[in-house]
Amino acid sequence: MPVTLVAATTEPSCYSAFVNEWWCAQYVEDRHADIIAATTEHLRITVAAVLLGLVLAFPLALLARRFPRLESTVLGVSTGLYTIPSLALFPLLVPFTGLSATTVVIGLAVYALTILVRGLLDGLRSVPEEVVESAVGLGYGSTRLLLKVQLPLALPVLVASLRVATVSTVALTTVGTLVSYGGLGDLISHAVQRNFRAELVTAAVLCVVIALVLDVALVVLQRLLTPWTRSTGRATR
Repeated sequence: MPVTLVAATTEPSCYSAFVNEWWCAQYVEDRHADIIAATTEHLRITVAAVLLGLVLAFPLALLARRFPRLESTVLGVSTGLYTIPSLALFPLLVPFTGLSATTVVIGLAVYALTILVRGLLDGLRSVPEEVVESAVGLGYGSTRLLLKVQLPLALPVLVASLRVATVSTVALTTVGTLVSYGGLGDLISHAVQRNFRAELVTAAVLCVVIALVLDVALVVLQRLLTPWTRSTGRATR
């Protein structure tokens, strides 16, 4: 065998213990299956947690809106839940949900409440009173008024809070590694324990990419659902 070939086959890769570079394309190529699996899990948990948080926040915001005296209590509880450390919250959920992705989804949904409840309340408050009065004068009932008038007009504020909650949840999903369902957080934890630089950087970069992609998707969704805002913007220009 030629000497050059022997040298090429024995030379350590850029993510070996001898080299351990911060960025290594060979690592991505060799471990692409693990990276794709972790990224998919991370994305799935993030989306599920945000959707669950939105489902939970909606009735809470309506309750606080309907009964102003309860607003401070609702906001206080949602904010108080956010202060519970994940090191305590996830183990508290494990006896009920086990070591599963459900544990992470529920925990992250609880953390998202403090942002989503306030966002829903602010969105509903942003609807002009004269618009509400006009709709009531036209015979709109409370449910129809909410679904046809208030929620559509509140969408820009709601989506803004949803974007913040989503980006925050992308970062917090990594904590799910406490119960072995942290998506890219599992790779980050493994990399930190073994000083695996290429794995650490790859997982961190993918977290940022997921956050950016979801943020852009929400902006596009808002524009699709609120076409009148684009017409207003063109008219003012």
